Amino acid sequence: MLQTEFDFTLPRGYLDENGVLHREGTMRLATALDEIAPLRDPRVRNNEAYLTVILLARVITRLGTLRTVTLHTVENMFAADLAFLQDFYRRINDDGTSTHQATVCPNCGHSFEVEVTRLGGS
Repeated sequence: MLQTEFDFTLPRGYLDENGVLHREGTMRLATALDEIAPLRDPRVRNNEAYLTVILLARVITRLGTLRTVTLHTVENMFAADLAFLQDFYRRINDDGTSTHQATVCPNCGHSFEVEVTRLGGS
């Protein structure tokens, strides 16, 4: 079965206008349109780096308790979170074989994330 949505936890978190920190989110696999449509945007033509902002706003389906993830949301993320999301996007869209999974140590009960590679993946 094809997995099309992947959960993530931002390293720092998005701090909204009300001072609420949002760290847990979900990203879906990108479609061809997700990658093509931003190329028509004048902001991308003026600054190619803006492609990342538009693309992430399209594929992040959930972030904390926010109703929607907008361009404004992505524009105002901390640089560490933006870099994390770019890497996460690349990993799930390149071959879909690698993602992070929350887990708990059976000995001490400490929660942490591990990178999981599906069978047949690299």
